[in-house]
Amino acid sequence: MKKRKVMIISPALAAANNGNWQTAWRWSRMLRPDFDTQIASKWDGEEADVLIALHARRSAASVEQWAQANGSRGLALVLTGTDLYRDIQSDALAQRSLQVAGRLVVLQELGPMALPAAMRGKTSVVFQSAPRRVTLPKTTRHFRALMVGHLRDEKDPLTYVRAARRLADRPEFYFDHIGEALDTDLGRSCSAAGAQLRHYRWLGGLAHSVTRARIQRAHVLVHASKMEGGAHVILEAVQSGTPVLASRIDGNVGMLGRDYAGYFALGDDAGLATLLRRCHDDGDFLPHLRQQCQARAQLFEPARERGLLLQLAHSLCAGRGE
Repeated sequence: MKKRKVMIISPALAAANNGNWQTAWRWSRMLRPDFDTQIASKWDGEEADVLIALHARRSAASVEQWAQANGSRGLALVLTGTDLYRDIQSDALAQRSLQVAGRLVVLQELGPMALPAAMRGKTSVVFQSAPRRVTLPKTTRHFRALMVGHLRDEKDPLTYVRAARRLADRPEFYFDHIGEALDTDLGRSCSAAGAQLRHYRWLGGLAHSVTRARIQRAHVLVHASKMEGGAHVILEAVQSGTPVLASRIDGNVGMLGRDYAGYFALGDDAGLATLLRRCHDDGDFLPHLRQQCQARAQLFEPARERGLLLQLAHSLCAGRGE
């Protein structure tokens, strides 16, 4: 029997090595062997039973073309952080994508609250996943923080840099920073910080396997973003036994839970520095964060994500809206 075909539209392909691409690549593998899957940057009308499009604005042309040919049947739209917390409030293309999609998918549990109430009924929450890794022993020679994310305004890398400056008098703290300079000015700022601060290193872009290993070895992952749809790096840290310090925004709270103790206010480098000091100086705080992260780990299991994706794809094939 011929397999049904699922087209996954990702504005970013492998060369970008960003969250959209990681999601598309992982989902294409998870939907096999049940479906024939293909990833593309746009849909040009080729035969498919299901279209899963990432990003309401950037994939709007593909979404509209599918809707013109097929209506909402077989069409799912996956909403990113810039979709949920910026574009759908003001961008006509993003708003149109929401309207015509048969199903909406968000990647963390507060995502539906950012949508118009009338659209929440066709919305599913699918947490992304990563395999669990052994929690590695952490060095006692120093305390290593790590931030992972390409340098762009939405990731707010300068809050991390400012926190490093605040802790320049604490030689036990080391700050590593992984990510390509998508914003030239931010790249210059991080380069300058690396030259001025002995304990801060901007490492540029690294392979995913290398980045994941560095997450395992870090004492804490810092995620300072201004907006997130559901950061993959957070769940990778959780699945590696590495606690997270995160900006208190819906995209992060929807991943780590409302009662998580490791939040700082958006842009608050002083608050981040205080949390880092507490992680080092308070012997009970870091284990508490680790315990809270582990309580969320079941949400980020690959088998759970695959099961939800298969339900979605089969439902789309059958033309059901629930």
